[in-house]
Amino acid sequence: MSERHAAERTGEIAPPALERFDIRARVRRRAAWGMQLVFLGSTLFGVLALSALLYNIFNGAFGLRAVEYKNPPEALAVEGIPLEELSKEELVSVLQANLSRGAFNKLDGEMGFAASSRDQVYSVVVERLLKPKVVKSWKLVESLTQRGEIEAFVAQQAPGARLEFVSWLDWRFVTSPQSSEPMRAGVRSAILGSLLTISITILIAFPIGVGAAIYLEEYAGDSPINRVIQTNINNLAGVPSIIYGMLGLAIFVRLLEPVTSGALFGLVDDPTTANGRTVLAAGLTLALLVLPLVIINAQEAIRAVPNSLRQAGFGLGGTKWQTIRSHVLPTAMPGILTGTILAVSRAFGETAPLVVIGASTYISSDPTGPFSKFTALPIQVYQWTARPQDEFRNLAAAAIIVLLILLLALNTTAVILRNRYGRQGELL
Repeated sequence: MSERHAAERTGEIAPPALERFDIRARVRRRAAWGMQLVFLGSTLFGVLALSALLYNIFNGAFGLRAVEYKNPPEALAVEGIPLEELSKEELVSVLQANLSRGAFNKLDGEMGFAASSRDQVYSVVVERLLKPKVVKSWKLVESLTQRGEIEAFVAQQAPGARLEFVSWLDWRFVTSPQSSEPMRAGVRSAILGSLLTISITILIAFPIGVGAAIYLEEYAGDSPINRVIQTNINNLAGVPSIIYGMLGLAIFVRLLEPVTSGALFGLVDDPTTANGRTVLAAGLTLALLVLPLVIINAQEAIRAVPNSLRQAGFGLGGTKWQTIRSHVLPTAMPGILTGTILAVSRAFGETAPLVVIGASTYISSDPTGPFSKFTALPIQVYQWTARPQDEFRNLAAAAIIVLLILLLALNTTAVILRNRYGRQGELL
């Protein structure tokens, strides 16, 4: 039965108003269809944009490359066994036979062949004996659709080069430090720097943000001072990230240099060379960046908790803090963790604040603690994309995949914790 017929039968609408009723109903239906189309178009646009992004990333991380070796791999075969199939002991023997005694002993002292894996020894053989050089590289789609043209190019321009289909993202790439040679470059130092930095960010921003949200929602009254504080928190959430980088440079790198460099704790041999551009300064800067977001999201989650839970806690004789700890926080924790996931994801991919406070664009040593110099995956990607060689752009695509994997792993952990607290909140 139509809306008009229903109105006529009940007598709720007089006949002169029926036409206006039908017109308004048609307008509402058309508006609803229009909004559905808008939402569908927005969703499709987002899916297409994400697909294009993933296409460009994976297209650059795999493909063919033409490589020239100073020494051909066949010359290092042992009794007809190819170099890539030799065992660790046989690879060590190859190194010993082709290097001087001093060079071999130096390598053994640095690496410790007895404790090294087979892949590590093989990487040394490739680096020291084969000495590969990338002549040219091609992306995945080019490698699959233009194989004949690529082979002809290699035959004409680099007849001594080998054409290899490779993944720029492999275990060696993940476990190797940065290098000026594309074949040797890796993201180990950047991964460790990012993980240390984001760990400090979470340890600082999460408890302070949740504590501030609890105070503002549960304890603070509606006073002018509290309204000013709330307004400033809302405004700080929209401040550009580079401003936080300038703030971190002024406070953590320069003003608090004895603390962030470790000189105050006697961890620097020469205090005159102390430098505040460390993992600790970066973590504190990113903590300031995400703190307003954590506070706002935690406030919304706490505000959504029904007052009946609070009244139940008070009715059982609990104090205000006992009620918050036992009833409010477990119920609000899924929402708090959801907001924290979004905030940490933003911090994990930030580049501008780290550039301002002085993150290294090239560093081959791993950070060993909060007072170490560092680089991060976004900085590494930025540095490689600025290089003129095509091979470094392939490495940048592989580093982006590593960044996405780490981000997904971090978010998955937070989602598991959120679901766990969500089940606990349902039991209440």
